[in-house]
Amino acid sequence: MSQQQLLRLCALALALTILIPIRDSATGAEIRLPAGELQKKIASLDAALFDAYNRCDLPAFSRFLADDLELYHDQDGLVLGPKTLIDNLRKYVCGGDVVRELVPGTLQVHRIEGYGALCTGIHRFRHPKTNAAPSERSFVNLWRYKDGVWKVTRAISFDHRSKR
Repeated sequence: MSQQQLLRLCALALALTILIPIRDSATGAEIRLPAGELQKKIASLDAALFDAYNRCDLPAFSRFLADDLELYHDQDGLVLGPKTLIDNLRKYVCGGDVVRELVPGTLQVHRIEGYGALCTGIHRFRHPKTNAAPSERSFVNLWRYKDGVWKVTRAISFDHRSKR
């Protein structure tokens, strides 16, 4: 093994051992995630959140939402609290009318010191029961890590556009 290859191997090993600190916003306790694990954790949470959304499993969906949730939607305005959001999902999404898909390669995750993480991306909403064109929109979700649990506290959905 050449000296250059050895240096690359050492740099890779060091990068894999770097830990990202996340503080519990309630207790101040710190957990440390290996580099890249925060991205995986939030991607996994996003997938689970919208799996519950797509299956209209409202109890599972609500477990991801903080009591002080605020959703800012460019077309529907401000939604305060998980109850209002759940009621809206029951009325307008359940029954297979809408399916959410994350547009591959668009999810970005950023650590927020002492709070949790911010994730952004683009998601596509299909309407399987109609011939309506899928719509895409950008989103921002703020995930708070509190009492050992991740929950969405703020969500912004904007830039609605039809995909043709």
